[in-house]
Amino acid sequence: MPQQRTDVTHRLVPSPAGRIHLVEQGTGPLVLLVHGFPESWYSWRHQLPALAAAGCRAVAVDVRGYGRSSRPLAIDDYRMLELVEDMTAVVDALGERSAVIVGHDWGSVIAANSALLRPDVFRAVGLLSVPYAPRGGPRPSELFARMGGDEEFYVSYFQEPGRAEAEIEPDVRGWLAGFYAAFSGDTMPTPDAPDPHFVGPGGTLRARFPSGPGPAWLSESDLDFYAGEFERTGMSAALGRYRNMDRDWEDLADLDGAPITQPSLFIGGGLDASTHWMADAIKAFPSTLPGLTCTRILEGCGHWIQQERPAETNRLLTDWLDSLPA
Repeated sequence: MPQQRTDVTHRLVPSPAGRIHLVEQGTGPLVLLVHGFPESWYSWRHQLPALAAAGCRAVAVDVRGYGRSSRPLAIDDYRMLELVEDMTAVVDALGERSAVIVGHDWGSVIAANSALLRPDVFRAVGLLSVPYAPRGGPRPSELFARMGGDEEFYVSYFQEPGRAEAEIEPDVRGWLAGFYAAFSGDTMPTPDAPDPHFVGPGGTLRARFPSGPGPAWLSESDLDFYAGEFERTGMSAALGRYRNMDRDWEDLADLDGAPITQPSLFIGGGLDASTHWMADAIKAFPSTLPGLTCTRILEGCGHWIQQERPAETNRLLTDWLDSLPA
Protein backbone atom coordinates (compact mmCIF):
# COMPACT_ATOMS: atom_id res chain seq x y z
CA MET A 1 0.00 0.00 0.00
CA PRO A 2 1.27 3.56 -0.70
CA GLN A 3 2.51 5.53 2.29
CA GLN A 4 0.44 8.58 3.18
CA ARG A 5 -0.61 10.83 6.04
CA THR A 6 -3.83 12.80 6.35
CA ASP A 7 -5.64 14.84 8.93
CA VAL A 8 -8.05 13.35 11.46
CA THR A 9 -11.74 14.04 10.83
CA HIS A 10 -14.63 13.72 13.30
CA ARG A 11 -18.05 13.03 11.78
CA LEU A 12 -21.59 12.10 12.76
CA VAL A 13 -23.30 9.71 10.34
CA PRO A 14 -26.89 8.40 10.30
CA SER A 15 -27.70 4.94 11.62
CA PRO A 16 -30.72 3.10 13.05
CA ALA A 17 -29.67 4.47 16.46
CA GLY A 18 -29.94 8.03 15.17
CA ARG A 19 -26.28 8.87 14.65
CA ILE A 20 -22.87 7.31 15.09
CA HIS A 21 -19.81 9.40 15.91
CA LEU A 22 -16.66 8.33 14.11
CA VAL A 23 -13.07 9.45 13.72
CA GLU A 24 -11.52 9.04 10.28
CA GLN A 25 -7.98 9.21 9.00
CA GLY A 26 -6.51 8.29 5.63
CA THR A 27 -7.78 7.23 2.23
CA GLY A 28 -7.92 3.83 0.57
CA PRO A 29 -9.68 0.59 1.51
CA LEU A 30 -12.01 1.07 4.47
CA VAL A 31 -11.02 -0.46 7.83
CA LEU A 32 -13.70 -0.09 10.51
CA LEU A 33 -12.40 -0.18 14.11
CA VAL A 34 -14.84 -1.15 16.88
CA HIS A 35 -14.05 -0.69 20.59
CA GLY A 36 -15.22 -2.59 23.67
CA PHE A 37 -16.17 -1.83 27.30
CA PRO A 38 -15.53 0.63 28.91
CA GLU A 39 -13.83 2.40 26.04
CA SER A 40 -14.25 4.73 23.07
CA TRP A 41 -13.06 5.43 19.54
CA TYR A 42 -10.03 6.78 21.45
CA SER A 43 -8.89 3.22 22.16
CA TRP A 44 -7.72 3.13 18.51
CA ARG A 45 -5.70 6.38 18.72
CA HIS A 46 -2.45 4.50 18.00
CA GLN A 47 -3.90 2.55 15.07
CA LEU A 48 -5.57 5.41 13.15
CA PRO A 49 -2.33 7.10 12.01
CA ALA A 50 -0.53 3.79 11.43
CA LEU A 51 -3.29 2.44 9.21
CA ALA A 52 -3.63 5.76 7.37
CA ALA A 53 0.12 5.79 6.73
CA ALA A 54 -0.19 2.27 5.34
CA GLY A 55 -2.76 3.39 2.76
CA CYS A 56 -6.05 2.62 4.52
CA ARG A 57 -9.12 4.67 5.26
CA ALA A 58 -9.16 3.98 9.02
CA VAL A 59 -12.42 4.77 10.81
CA ALA A 60 -12.91 4.31 14.57
CA VAL A 61 -16.48 4.52 15.83
CA ASP A 62 -18.09 5.36 19.13
CA VAL A 63 -20.34 2.31 19.46
CA ARG A 64 -24.04 3.01 20.05
CA GLY A 65 -24.41 4.24 23.65
CA TYR A 66 -20.87 5.59 23.91
CA GLY A 67 -19.23 8.96 23.48
CA ARG A 68 -21.00 11.21 21.00
CA SER A 69 -23.07 8.49 19.35
CA SER A 70 -26.79 8.26 20.07
CA ARG A 71 -27.88 6.64 23.34
CA PRO A 72 -31.34 5.06 23.04
CA LEU A 73 -33.15 4.54 26.34
CA ALA A 74 -34.51 1.01 25.83
CA ILE A 75 -32.18 -1.78 26.95
CA ASP A 76 -33.08 -3.99 23.99
CA ASP A 77 -31.82 -1.26 21.63
CA TYR A 78 -28.33 -2.57 22.49
CA ARG A 79 -28.92 -6.08 21.15
CA MET A 80 -26.40 -7.45 18.67
CA LEU A 81 -28.71 -7.22 15.65
CA GLU A 82 -29.01 -3.46 16.20
CA LEU A 83 -25.25 -3.00 16.52
CA VAL A 84 -24.59 -4.93 13.32
CA GLU A 85 -27.07 -2.63 11.56
CA ASP A 86 -25.09 0.34 12.89
CA MET A 87 -21.85 -1.01 11.45
CA THR A 88 -23.49 -1.61 8.09
CA ALA A 89 -25.01 1.88 8.15
CA VAL A 90 -21.60 3.42 8.81
CA VAL A 91 -20.13 1.71 5.73
CA ASP A 92 -23.04 2.95 3.64
CA ALA A 93 -22.86 6.49 5.04
CA LEU A 94 -19.18 6.65 4.14
CA GLY A 95 -20.07 5.85 0.53
CA GLU A 96 -18.38 2.45 0.57
CA ARG A 97 -19.70 -0.94 -0.52
CA SER A 98 -17.43 -3.08 1.65
CA ALA A 99 -15.03 -2.88 4.58
CA VAL A 100 -12.63 -4.81 6.75
CA ILE A 101 -13.95 -4.77 10.32
CA VAL A 102 -11.65 -5.05 13.34
CA GLY A 103 -12.90 -5.20 16.92
CA HIS A 104 -11.58 -5.43 20.47
CA ASP A 105 -13.40 -6.92 23.50
CA TRP A 106 -17.14 -6.45 22.82
CA GLY A 107 -16.04 -4.91 19.55
CA SER A 108 -14.57 -8.30 18.61
CA VAL A 109 -18.00 -9.88 19.13
CA ILE A 110 -19.67 -7.11 17.12
CA ALA A 111 -17.13 -7.57 14.34
CA ALA A 112 -17.61 -11.34 14.27
CA ASN A 113 -21.39 -11.06 14.07
CA SER A 114 -21.15 -8.34 11.44
CA ALA A 115 -19.08 -10.69 9.30
CA LEU A 116 -21.56 -13.53 9.88
CA LEU A 117 -24.72 -11.54 9.22
CA ARG A 118 -23.44 -9.29 6.41
CA PRO A 119 -20.73 -11.14 4.47
CA ASP A 120 -21.73 -9.01 1.48
CA VAL A 121 -20.41 -5.93 3.31
CA PHE A 122 -17.62 -7.15 5.59
CA ARG A 123 -14.97 -8.85 3.50
CA ALA A 124 -12.52 -9.65 6.33
CA VAL A 125 -12.59 -9.58 10.13
CA GLY A 126 -9.94 -8.94 12.78
CA LEU A 127 -10.57 -10.00 16.38
CA LEU A 128 -8.61 -8.69 19.38
CA SER A 129 -8.73 -10.16 22.92
CA VAL A 130 -12.00 -12.09 22.59
CA PRO A 131 -11.74 -15.11 20.27
CA TYR A 132 -14.61 -16.14 18.05
CA ALA A 133 -16.89 -18.77 19.57
CA PRO A 134 -19.99 -19.71 17.55
CA ARG A 135 -23.39 -19.24 19.11
CA GLY A 136 -24.46 -22.35 21.01
CA GLY A 137 -24.63 -23.98 24.41
CA PRO A 138 -26.86 -22.95 27.32
CA ARG A 139 -28.53 -19.58 27.79
CA PRO A 140 -25.75 -17.13 28.80
CA SER A 141 -27.39 -16.02 32.04
CA GLU A 142 -27.61 -19.63 33.18
CA LEU A 143 -23.97 -20.25 32.29
CA PHE A 144 -22.67 -17.17 34.13
CA ALA A 145 -24.81 -17.89 37.20
CA ARG A 146 -22.93 -21.18 37.64
CA MET A 147 -19.53 -19.49 37.68
CA GLY A 148 -17.69 -18.50 40.84
CA GLY A 149 -19.51 -20.50 43.50
CA ASP A 150 -20.36 -18.07 46.32
CA GLU A 151 -18.95 -15.21 44.26
CA GLU A 152 -20.74 -13.46 41.41
CA PHE A 153 -19.26 -13.21 37.93
CA TYR A 154 -18.97 -9.62 36.73
CA VAL A 155 -21.31 -10.21 33.76
CA SER A 156 -24.04 -11.34 36.16
CA TYR A 157 -23.26 -8.35 38.41
CA PHE A 158 -23.86 -6.03 35.44
CA GLN A 159 -27.33 -7.40 34.66
CA GLU A 160 -29.56 -5.45 37.06
CA PRO A 161 -30.11 -1.89 35.80
CA GLY A 162 -28.73 0.64 38.25
CA ARG A 163 -26.67 -1.75 40.34
CA ALA A 164 -23.27 -1.33 38.68
CA GLU A 165 -24.05 2.31 37.93
CA ALA A 166 -24.38 2.94 41.69
CA GLU A 167 -20.84 1.64 42.15
CA ILE A 168 -19.26 3.41 39.18
CA GLU A 169 -20.89 6.80 38.71
CA PRO A 170 -19.99 8.49 42.04
CA ASP A 171 -16.30 8.26 41.01
CA VAL A 172 -16.07 7.42 37.31
CA ARG A 173 -12.41 8.37 36.98
CA GLY A 174 -11.28 6.31 39.95
CA TRP A 175 -13.36 3.30 38.90
CA LEU A 176 -12.06 3.35 35.34
CA ALA A 177 -8.47 3.67 36.56
CA GLY A 178 -8.93 0.58 38.72
CA PHE A 179 -10.75 -1.39 36.02
CA TYR A 180 -8.07 -0.71 33.42
CA ALA A 181 -5.31 -1.60 35.90
CA ALA A 182 -7.03 -4.83 36.96
CA PHE A 183 -6.78 -6.26 33.45
CA SER A 184 -3.49 -4.76 32.23
CA GLY A 185 -0.46 -7.00 31.93
CA ASP A 186 1.77 -4.78 34.08
CA THR A 187 -0.66 -4.00 36.92
CA MET A 188 -3.16 -6.88 37.22
CA PRO A 189 -3.43 -8.61 40.62
CA THR A 190 -1.17 -11.57 41.29
CA PRO A 191 -2.68 -15.05 40.79
CA ASP A 192 -3.07 -15.54 44.56
CA ALA A 193 -5.11 -12.30 44.97
CA PRO A 194 -8.93 -12.24 44.79
CA ASP A 195 -10.01 -12.37 41.14
CA PRO A 196 -11.31 -8.96 39.96
CA HIS A 197 -13.67 -10.69 37.52
CA PHE A 198 -15.83 -11.68 40.49
CA VAL A 199 -17.72 -9.90 43.26
CA GLY A 200 -17.74 -11.28 46.79
CA PRO A 201 -21.00 -11.52 48.76
CA GLY A 202 -22.30 -8.01 49.34
CA GLY A 203 -19.18 -6.56 47.71
CA THR A 204 -18.22 -4.53 44.67
CA LEU A 205 -15.91 -5.01 41.72
CA ARG A 206 -13.88 -2.02 42.86
CA ALA A 207 -12.97 -3.76 46.11
CA ARG A 208 -10.69 -6.06 44.12
CA PHE A 209 -9.03 -3.49 41.88
CA PRO A 210 -5.27 -3.08 42.45
CA SER A 211 -3.90 -0.03 44.22
CA GLY A 212 -0.71 1.74 43.28
CA PRO A 213 0.51 3.20 39.98
CA GLY A 214 -1.62 2.76 36.89
CA PRO A 215 -0.63 0.79 33.79
CA ALA A 216 2.18 2.15 31.64
CA TRP A 217 -0.06 2.55 28.58
CA LEU A 218 -2.55 4.85 30.38
CA SER A 219 -1.42 8.45 30.82
CA GLU A 220 -3.26 10.94 33.01
CA SER A 221 -4.56 12.67 29.88
CA ASP A 222 -5.77 9.33 28.47
CA LEU A 223 -7.64 8.64 31.70
CA ASP A 224 -9.05 12.17 31.67
CA PHE A 225 -10.47 11.58 28.19
CA TYR A 226 -12.18 8.30 29.09
CA ALA A 227 -13.49 9.66 32.38
CA GLY A 228 -14.83 12.80 30.72
CA GLU A 229 -16.81 10.76 28.20
CA PHE A 230 -18.47 8.54 30.82
CA GLU A 231 -19.04 11.40 33.27
CA ARG A 232 -21.02 13.09 30.51
CA THR A 233 -22.96 10.05 29.29
CA GLY A 234 -23.31 7.89 32.40
CA MET A 235 -22.73 4.14 32.29
CA SER A 236 -26.16 2.66 31.58
CA ALA A 237 -25.95 2.70 27.79
CA ALA A 238 -22.52 1.06 27.81
CA LEU A 239 -23.76 -1.61 30.21
CA GLY A 240 -26.73 -2.25 27.92
CA ARG A 241 -24.57 -4.57 25.83
CA TYR A 242 -24.20 -6.97 28.77
CA ARG A 243 -27.93 -6.81 29.45
CA ASN A 244 -28.76 -8.23 26.01
CA MET A 245 -26.78 -11.46 26.04
CA ASP A 246 -29.85 -13.65 26.43
CA ARG A 247 -31.68 -11.69 23.72
CA ASP A 248 -28.71 -12.21 21.41
CA TRP A 249 -28.74 -15.94 22.17
CA GLU A 250 -32.37 -16.01 21.02
CA ASP A 251 -31.98 -13.62 18.07
CA LEU A 252 -28.98 -15.47 16.62
CA ALA A 253 -30.34 -19.02 16.92
CA ASP A 254 -30.05 -19.51 13.15
CA LEU A 255 -26.28 -18.96 13.43
CA ASP A 256 -25.77 -21.83 15.89
CA GLY A 257 -22.32 -23.28 15.20
CA ALA A 258 -21.77 -21.09 12.12
CA PRO A 259 -18.16 -20.53 10.98
CA ILE A 260 -16.78 -17.20 9.73
CA THR A 261 -15.41 -17.93 6.29
CA GLN A 262 -13.91 -14.54 5.36
CA PRO A 263 -10.18 -13.93 5.87
CA SER A 264 -9.62 -13.38 9.58
CA LEU A 265 -7.04 -12.44 12.20
CA PHE A 266 -6.86 -13.02 15.95
CA ILE A 267 -4.57 -11.29 18.45
CA GLY A 268 -4.77 -12.32 22.11
CA GLY A 269 -2.98 -11.29 25.27
CA GLY A 270 -0.93 -13.95 27.02
CA LEU A 271 -2.13 -12.70 30.43
CA ASP A 272 -5.71 -11.96 29.37
CA ALA A 273 -8.35 -14.13 31.03
CA SER A 274 -10.20 -14.33 27.71
CA THR A 275 -7.24 -16.19 26.20
CA HIS A 276 -7.31 -18.79 28.97
CA TRP A 277 -11.05 -19.12 29.59
CA MET A 278 -11.67 -19.44 25.86
CA ALA A 279 -8.69 -21.66 25.05
CA ASP A 280 -11.02 -24.27 23.54
CA ALA A 281 -12.44 -21.62 21.20
CA ILE A 282 -8.92 -20.82 20.01
CA LYS A 283 -8.18 -24.51 19.47
CA ALA A 284 -11.34 -24.73 17.35
CA PHE A 285 -10.26 -21.97 14.95
CA PRO A 286 -9.46 -24.42 12.10
CA SER A 287 -13.19 -25.20 11.91
CA THR A 288 -14.75 -21.97 13.22
CA LEU A 289 -12.41 -19.55 11.37
CA PRO A 290 -11.43 -21.47 8.22
CA GLY A 291 -10.24 -18.21 6.65
CA LEU A 292 -7.82 -17.44 9.51
CA THR A 293 -4.52 -16.19 8.10
CA CYS A 294 -2.89 -14.71 11.21
CA THR A 295 -3.09 -15.58 14.90
CA ARG A 296 -0.78 -14.27 17.59
CA ILE A 297 -0.68 -14.38 21.38
CA LEU A 298 1.34 -11.46 22.80
CA GLU A 299 3.17 -12.77 25.85
CA GLY A 300 3.02 -10.57 28.93
CA CYS A 301 0.11 -8.58 27.48
CA GLY A 302 -3.19 -8.14 29.26
CA HIS A 303 -6.63 -7.28 27.90
CA TRP A 304 -6.07 -3.83 26.36
CA ILE A 305 -4.03 -5.15 23.46
CA GLN A 306 -3.94 -2.27 20.97
CA GLN A 307 -3.10 0.17 23.78
CA GLU A 308 -0.66 -2.00 25.74
CA ARG A 309 1.22 -3.10 22.61
CA PRO A 310 0.49 -0.53 19.90
CA ALA A 311 3.61 -1.10 17.79
CA GLU A 312 3.12 -4.88 17.64
CA THR A 313 -0.59 -4.52 17.01
CA ASN A 314 0.00 -2.01 14.22
CA ARG A 315 2.55 -4.28 12.55
CA LEU A 316 0.30 -7.32 12.75
CA LEU A 317 -2.69 -5.39 11.43
CA THR A 318 -0.86 -3.74 8.53
CA ASP A 319 0.87 -6.98 7.49
CA TRP A 320 -2.47 -8.80 7.59
CA LEU A 321 -4.26 -6.07 5.66
CA ASP A 322 -1.50 -6.13 3.03
CA SER A 323 -2.10 -9.87 2.60
CA LEU A 324 -5.83 -9.55 1.88
CA PRO A 325 -7.19 -9.88 -1.65
CA ALA A 326 -7.78 -6.52 -3.29
